[in-house]
Amino acid sequence: MEQPAIKHVAVIGAGAWGTALARHLAEKQVPVCLWAHEPEVVQAIQLRRENTVYLPGVLLPPTLSATNVLSDAIAGADCLIFAVPSHVARTVLSRVAVLLPQPIPLVSATKGIEEETLALVTQVMQSVLPSHMQGSLLVLSGPSFASEVSRGKPTALCLAGQDAGVVKAIQSLFMTPNFRVYADDDLIGVQLGGALKNVMALAAGVVDGLELGHNARAALITRGLAEMIRLGVAMGADPRTFYGLSGVGDLILTCTGPLSRNHSVGVRLGKGERLEGILASMQAVAEGVRTAKAALGLALRCGVDMPIVQEVNAVLFADKSCRQAVGDLMEREAKGEKSPS
Repeated sequence: MEQPAIKHVAVIGAGAWGTALARHLAEKQVPVCLWAHEPEVVQAIQLRRENTVYLPGVLLPPTLSATNVLSDAIAGADCLIFAVPSHVARTVLSRVAVLLPQPIPLVSATKGIEEETLALVTQVMQSVLPSHMQGSLLVLSGPSFASEVSRGKPTALCLAGQDAGVVKAIQSLFMTPNFRVYADDDLIGVQLGGALKNVMALAAGVVDGLELGHNARAALITRGLAEMIRLGVAMGADPRTFYGLSGVGDLILTCTGPLSRNHSVGVRLGKGERLEGILASMQAVAEGVRTAKAALGLALRCGVDMPIVQEVNAVLFADKSCRQAVGDLMEREAKGEKSPS
């Protein structure tokens, strides 16, 4: 289906990533309205042209407006970008649902899994939104620190959707010389890659916090990818997706990049800090902490062996020491590299 050109965009969620995406589109002279839950974020954008809470130091163009009234944000929009944390996705989507009288593209930029239901974000959307929206759901994911995108650093992402015409239109909406978007149709794989890499980043951070070396971190990332692929295949994803931007690309960035919140949490755990204190000190959400529980739930539901995910959960929620968790991983029964577990 041929999709008309996008003339007005609403971005739902004014964290660092939502703000960076809104700024990116506004810099292309696309009118963008950014919805923020926090009134102080809206006020800062209106008065200072800056999201001082989640993306400080980044000037926002006049083509970007902000509001904390959801109906005002969506009014007149012919595309929605959804970038709220996964644990409040259903609540916000329920409010969005009554404001969408006709189908428009809805792009999920949220990287997480609903903890209570183990649903991916598009599955939450399908259960909450009107039936006429079902064919308009897309996912944008890949290696992308918000601060680098907001400063125009070269970035490449993956955009997945079932309607090729809609995907092409949104691909064109985002593309610039410094922001490249590749089209895909694997909604499950792209979402799993974006969610599970946060859990692996926690584990990689623990390895770095314990100062176990580059060899150990490389092994962790590689075996983490194997776990991601096993779960993805069990859930119907294309295994090739995990070798792309939303899989190995995002995994490498989040497990090694100094701007990764999830990696930073893992480092602090490895150095002996308590999870409660770490989270209390953070303004932004570390999605991997919540996703770890959901990932383990999916592994059990699908009968998939995910030992790294199991050990991350033991460290986060069962007070297991980081060194013991690493030791238990290293001392597992010898296996072939291509074995199914």
